[in-house]
Amino acid sequence: MPVAVYRKPEADSAAREQRMCELYAATAAHLRRYLTRLSPGRPEDAEDLLQETMLRAWRRVDDLPTGVDDCRRWMFTVARNVAIDAVRNRKARPVEVYGDLPGTAAVPDETTRLLDRHVLGDTLARLTEAQRAVLVSLYWTDRSVAETAVSLGIREGTVRSRSHYALRTVRDMLSSVDPG
Repeated sequence: MPVAVYRKPEADSAAREQRMCELYAATAAHLRRYLTRLSPGRPEDAEDLLQETMLRAWRRVDDLPTGVDDCRRWMFTVARNVAIDAVRNRKARPVEVYGDLPGTAAVPDETTRLLDRHVLGDTLARLTEAQRAVLVSLYWTDRSVAETAVSLGIREGTVRSRSHYALRTVRDMLSSVDPG
């Protein structure tokens, strides 16, 4: 029957912590670079993989090889296995999507567009023929004030005046439309 050896928990814990600090100091920078190459374009993933590698080392700190080179080899093997596990886990889960799915476009809501056209058409129909002609020329055909004046055979001041009063009337009509 083997004899049980009693260790002081404080001394054991302090030694384990000291060993882990030394291991981290000796390998963390090299492991981070290695894991960054294994997860290109995602440095946050490399940091997560490093933390997982260190956690696994902490769990087995008493069983780690004693030589520096052997310990480094063990850590790199664990890091590689952690990276492989992460890739497998990502492939096993559905892709996380934030926002729109790639390759799909939002279908425009035709109802809103049709309603806007109807309201605008009704509003334009309530204007006088002269005001409607000025607004259509300025905003629908995208003519300047001078071009509108020539095409309608009126002065530029009259174009400005009619467009001002027409827009004010349209604004008043649209503000009185109940949105709900």
